[in-house]
Amino acid sequence: MRTAIYPGSFDPLTNGHLDVIERAAKLFDRVIVAVAKSDSKNPLFTLEERVELVQGAVRRMKNVSADSFDGLLVDYVKKCKAKAVVRGLRAVSDFEFEFQLALMNRKLNDQFETIFMMPKDTYTFLSSRIVKEIARLGGDVRAFVPVHVRRELGRKLKETAA
Repeated sequence: MRTAIYPGSFDPLTNGHLDVIERAAKLFDRVIVAVAKSDSKNPLFTLEERVELVQGAVRRMKNVSADSFDGLLVDYVKKCKAKAVVRGLRAVSDFEFEFQLALMNRKLNDQFETIFMMPKDTYTFLSSRIVKEIARLGGDVRAFVPVHVRRELGRKLKETAA
């Protein structure tokens, strides 16, 4: 079984992330969306909430599941016996950073490949950070995130504002 890991903080999951997940699901027997603990990024959502948001978005995809991990990605990949790591690229600026990560991961464990995937052009400008900022300022994020994520984002922002 060819397993791929799609790691990220997913704070929150966007339609761009979903697009990459759907594309990866066509290429691999199994895709694990691995939500990184990422405390250093000071996430809006807890790790458990981010995993639940991903699970809600992928529940109809038969070969996709959500999980969380803490520590080195290479260790998680080994634990899952994955053959590939999927990384989304929105722009050239993403490539330089992702390329360095891929080379470092290869140095730490050369038993898997990093696959770079681009989302549809309609999502190339999209990031979780931008979505959170639009939502914080009262903007409409319906075109950028799944319905359940939009609801939870609104709830969470009200919670943090109180």
